[in-house]
Formats: sequence, structure tokens, C-alpha cells
Amino acid sequence: MSLQYVGLKEINGPLVVMEHVENASYDEVAEIRLNDGSTRLGRVVEISGDKVVLQVFEGTKGLSLTNTKTKFTGRPMEMPLSEEILGRVFNGAGKPIDGLGEIFAEKSMDINGEPLNPVARTYPRNYINTGISTIDALMTLIRGQKLPIFSGSGMSHNKLAVQIVRQAKIAEESGNDFAVIFAAMGVKNDVADYFRRCFEDSGVLQRVAMFLNLSNDPIIERILTPRCALTAAEYLAYEKNMHILVILTDMTSYAEALREFSSSKGEIPARKGYPGYLYSDLASLYERAGVVNGSTGSVTQIPILTMPNDDITHPVPDLTGYITEGQIVLDRSLDQTGVYPPVSVLPSLSRLMKDGIGEGYTRADHSACSNQLFAAYAKVQDARSLASVIGEDELSETDKAYMHFGEMFEKYFVTQRFDENRSIDETLDLGWDLLSLLPKSELDRVDEKLLEEKYHPKNAERFV
Repeated sequence: MSLQYVGLKEINGPLVVMEHVENASYDEVAEIRLNDGSTRLGRVVEISGDKVVLQVFEGTKGLSLTNTKTKFTGRPMEMPLSEEILGRVFNGAGKPIDGLGEIFAEKSMDINGEPLNPVARTYPRNYINTGISTIDALMTLIRGQKLPIFSGSGMSHNKLAVQIVRQAKIAEESGNDFAVIFAAMGVKNDVADYFRRCFEDSGVLQRVAMFLNLSNDPIIERILTPRCALTAAEYLAYEKNMHILVILTDMTSYAEALREFSSSKGEIPARKGYPGYLYSDLASLYERAGVVNGSTGSVTQIPILTMPNDDITHPVPDLTGYITEGQIVLDRSLDQTGVYPPVSVLPSLSRLMKDGIGEGYTRADHSACSNQLFAAYAKVQDARSLASVIGEDELSETDKAYMHFGEMFEKYFVTQRFDENRSIDETLDLGWDLLSLLPKSELDRVDEKLLEEKYHPKNAERFV
């Protein structure tokens, strides 16, 4: 028999405090009935003796201290799931908002995820093709990887996210077992409409499940959004053996919601007011990427973070960098000069790249091409620094060649149209053609045999 509790001790922002509660458990869901008969859901976030603190998902407006009735369900928050979630749009709490009715669930899963034995993980292999040259060639996205995008406020990260969703595919012929889970947190109405419209117009919505938490939605819903999205991804990956790409934007909005929630609870703040458990909280999300024994599916994550004041040492990107396997950094100076996507090549990397490229995955020459492009572009920065001191006219012929290479690399390789989808072969061939601008003696990261095959100065004549 379930008890019903009448009245509340205290209401504090999105939290309510109850006393004399028996047998409640952490993360348990409660049904809260208001005076007008409507119900809201809450979640147990703190237990101290018989005192319980509930987090109310829809906010506490209209709750009464005396007449509110609360019933504990005895289970954590669960999300109804089936393959029908693809092509649908949900709010941050996993409720459909596209007017197409409820999901006919095959099963319900705890949004906090199932405990996973680390031994059950399989090392990520193979790649996801994004159609974007800088990512595919230089910081390849591996299935089961978590690869964040570090951006700045006002930059084109939303546009890049849409392009990735629209173009991403796996190498297998059919590609039917590939889908995208897209979660947006704290976005304005016009940005949410932009995402939805782009996916509908490009015809990819049928293989996308969208979770939209708007800026005027309760912050508590924002904390649920990535958990609902990742639960949907885990279901499709491990139950239906699909390869799922999860894009989470913007994790900084999520962290700010967490900070506000922590402040409401009266917790002692840590760096820049964020709670001390920010690292473990982020890890509980990011670590849900991977490949698991017994399933052919995978969950790959691209979290997008906007860095306040473009500060990469800010707690959110800083802690994210410790948990994830690399990063894609967007550069404001490139963005301001009209380069799209404004990917800053040198600070970007993918730590799992070496195990998902090469023969059998991308192309045998991929690693050599990537290493040489990185090395050459690093020397471009040295040449530019020298030119700023002594003037471009005083540079050696080799340094001038590097200056020209850098200009052409940014113009033809880094820069892409929003609707341009390059195959891995097109990307690598373009990379070799650009490297042919340099003297052959400078290409010291490539063995002689491969150099004979790929070094064609005639192909570089088109770069003027």
C-alpha cells in the first residue's frame, strides 16, 4: 500500500522539502497533486533521516504548503522506448511535443543508465564519416568515442552541428543501422525552430530523435535532457544493434542549470560557483558513450560547449577535456575572416583516431597524409610569426612556400560550403594535392614509396 503525504514543509525555487517520510530512496520519482487536480512529477535528490528534498520537474509555481498531496512511486524516472522514437521531437523530459501522440513503448528504461562493468566495454574501432574534411582527415570521429566541440558564444557551432547531423554516415553499404540523437539544452525558440526546420528540409528527420529544452523551460528539465537522450541512444545501440551518434548542445547551459540547482540546495560552491561534483556529473554523461560486448551497436558522443569569454580553462571545457578522448576547437579569428567551419587544426585532436583509420577502415595512406598536414600547418604558424617580425619579403623561399600552403590550406581544405559533403577519398586526395605545393624535401613524415605515388606538383597548380 502506497502512502499519500499531505502538505509540504518548505518550497525553495525548484525544490520542495517534506518531513516524516518513510522508506523513500534517492532518485525515486514522486507524483505531486495540486489543488486544481493537476499532477507534476518530482525526483528525490536529498534524504536526511525522515526529511526528503524533491526536485519538481515542471517548477513549483502554484504549489501549496498545506494542501499539496505527494505519493512516492517506488521507482526511478523511466523513459518509454521503441524504434518509433526516430523521427519524433520530445521536450527535455522525454515527452513528445510534435503532436503525433505518445510512444507505444516496447520497454521503459531508467534515465540514469544501467551500471556498466568496464570489462564489458570493447575498444572503439571504425569511424563515422561527417563529410567535413578537417574532422574526417585530421581528428577522425571513431564509433564509440566522445569527441567534444569547444566553441565560443556567437560562433557557428549550431550550423556545424546541423551539417554533421545531415551528413554523418557509416561506411557500410546500407547505412540503415545508423541514427542520430540530437539534444539541445537552454536554446531560444528561434534556434530550436532552426534545428527542426533544417532536419525536416534536408529529409534526415526520419533517422533523428530530437530532444529540445528551451531557455524558458524549467532548469530541472535541462538536467534531465542529456539523460533522456542518452537513454534513447543506449536502447537503440544495445537493444537494436544500431550505431548512434549523440549530439549534445550546449553542455555549458547544462552546467549552469546544475550550478543553479546546487545553489538552491545550499551546497558549498567550488570553482566559479559550480558544484564540487561537476566532474563526476559530467563523467556520468560522457562515459555513457562506447561499445559493449554482445552488441554490434555503438554510442558515439559529440558534446558541444560554448566557452565563456573563449576561455578554454573555464571549468566546463577544462573538466570535459579530462573525461573525453580529444576535442575539436573552433577559432574565433577564423570565424571572423569568413572561414566555415572555423576549425582550429593545431589544438584539435582525436585520441582514438589511430585505431579507426587506415586500411580496412578509411584508406591506407590516411595516417601519413594526416601527420604531414599537421606538421606542415605547424610550420605555417612559425613562418607567420617570423613574417610578423621581419616582413614577408625577407622570408626564405621555403618559408614563403609554407605561407602559401597555409593560405591555400585554409581556403580549400578547412573552408567548406554548408551543403558540401566530401567523401573520405575526396578529402585525402585534396590533402595530398595541397602538400604538393611544398618542396618534396619538406615532406619528412611520409615514406619515399608513398611520396612517389602521391606527390604531384602538377595537381597543385590549381591552387592560386
